[in-house]
Amino acid sequence: MAETVEIGDPPILVRLRRDSRAKRMTLRVSSVDGTARLTLPKRSSSRAATRFLLAQENWLRTHLEKTPERVTIRAGVEISLQGDSFLLEQHSRARVVLAPGKIFLPGNRPAGKALEGFIKARARNVITKLVEGDAAALGAGFGKISLRDPRARWGSCNSEGNLMFSWRLMLAPAAVLRYVVAHEVAHLREMNHAPAFWAEVAALMPEYEAPRRWLKQNGGGLHRFDFKGA
Repeated sequence: MAETVEIGDPPILVRLRRDSRAKRMTLRVSSVDGTARLTLPKRSSSRAATRFLLAQENWLRTHLEKTPERVTIRAGVEISLQGDSFLLEQHSRARVVLAPGKIFLPGNRPAGKALEGFIKARARNVITKLVEGDAAALGAGFGKISLRDPRARWGSCNSEGNLMFSWRLMLAPAAVLRYVVAHEVAHLREMNHAPAFWAEVAALMPEYEAPRRWLKQNGGGLHRFDFKGA
């Protein structure tokens, strides 16, 4: 079981992570799920951790208040797909059905799992077409395309040309997904973030700066939707 410390009233639960390489205590609040974690040197005591956390309590509460509230996928929740809003409703059919302004979820299996599968299928179709178009524009080949749900990145490109994208990008405006695809495909030419790389991105998507800013400012909110809880 993970080591934890509880401070304040109302109480805040903080997870402790001891690291032999750490030289000082470092406190972070996850923008994904609001979990507070304190990394501390291996020999630091729990008492010292508590003292540190009490001194940082105001900072901690301020950042926790900024964390988007978790939303469990179920009937009555509203989500966005590429900028269009949809109200989730339940029906008796065995599959997810998309209708104007609504997404109907099957009642015979977990709503979150069903919707996740539906979004992944749409994401694969949309992303594959974008990748193919951008790669052709650059005259670059690519390997496999995979969809995952990482917390720390929205996409990646490795030295073998394999591309990974977060399927949660489908919950963002369409231009945001378009930007991330252009970003990762540009890495097929430039495996860095030097000026030459950004020139490749601009060649694929001249107006990339606005969606890039949106993702930096709002990307954490895409993780507030809990597809496992229902």
